[in-house]
Amino acid sequence: MKLAVLFSGGKDSCLALSKAMKGNEIVCLISITSKNKESYMFHTPNIQITKLQAEAIGIPLLTVETKGEKEKELLDLKKAILKAKKKYKIQGIITGAVRSVYQASRIQKICKELGLKCINPLWQMDQIKLLKEVLRKKFRVIISGVFAYPLDRELLGKQINNDFIKKMVGWQEKYKINPAGEGGEIETTVLDAPFFKKKIQILQSKISYENYAGIFEIKKARLVKK
Repeated sequence: MKLAVLFSGGKDSCLALSKAMKGNEIVCLISITSKNKESYMFHTPNIQITKLQAEAIGIPLLTVETKGEKEKELLDLKKAILKAKKKYKIQGIITGAVRSVYQASRIQKICKELGLKCINPLWQMDQIKLLKEVLRKKFRVIISGVFAYPLDRELLGKQINNDFIKKMVGWQEKYKINPAGEGGEIETTVLDAPFFKKKIQILQSKISYENYAGIFEIKKARLVKK
């Protein structure tokens, strides 16, 4: 089946992509660039890195910009998916949705309107198992945003590893946060994965952090050989 992947460059969309590659033809990635940093629908930290990621993976990237206004941003998503349908003859859309009914239901509605299948390979997956699978598959994932207590500045730019997962398990029990960030607690950026032909090297970055909310912004990066 010819499929497109809604692609933010984070761990979930990359893990969904890796699963969808088995038995399907992934013909394009779709990224939505939101001007609203607090978008209800779309990942925003380091979204510009999807261009390098797509090049590293070797799959065409289709990007559409949105103002990020609630509900209105869905029209821009629909426009992007329709463009992919016309250009690449896609038959369905892959999402990295795990628990967000808000996101999943709206994407499903758009797909239904356009006569496309909506496939959510991570839906209702246990969040700790998700993090462990990312490690097991040797994804190199960094934390590009934190937005909840007790996530501190020191986590920004750090790679997800077993120590991080142990911390998140403890914080899940103590503070009721979502360990994989399904409540918006963390955002991530994937720098390498087994299906990347090259890996991303960060050359320049900037951290902004205040009151348990912060961003690790990649200012400059390049592709290098693995």
